[in-house]
Amino acid sequence: MIRGIRGATTITADQEEFVLAATQRLLEEMIEKNKVDPESVASVFISVTPDISSAFPAKAIRRFKHWRHVPVMCMQEIPVDESLPFCVRVMMHVNTVKPQKEIHHVYQEKAIKLRPDLTMEDKS
Repeated sequence: MIRGIRGATTITADQEEFVLAATQRLLEEMIEKNKVDPESVASVFISVTPDISSAFPAKAIRRFKHWRHVPVMCMQEIPVDESLPFCVRVMMHVNTVKPQKEIHHVYQEKAIKLRPDLTMEDKS
């Protein structure tokens, strides 16, 4: 069965090194908390808010050993008024037998406010 693992983070400015570093930290935590093997990953979608244009955050996933063949796609978020600025969101599709309640979604930096209910679950 394929399950989605969600994650989001924010950066302080639209600079390539910020985009890649924040995306790498987010992916590392998503992978670690969910014990993700790259062979089990069907695809990864990464979206950014319209104020991010300095880099493709998908470049960060290429830094991980054995992730070279994982299909990754970047896209732009819908520009909703008053949405969280400088935000990178990830949706990782993973083949797993884990039930939904055992999937650990990861929210970092200012993105914690997007899903505080999920962030609090991981801390309890």
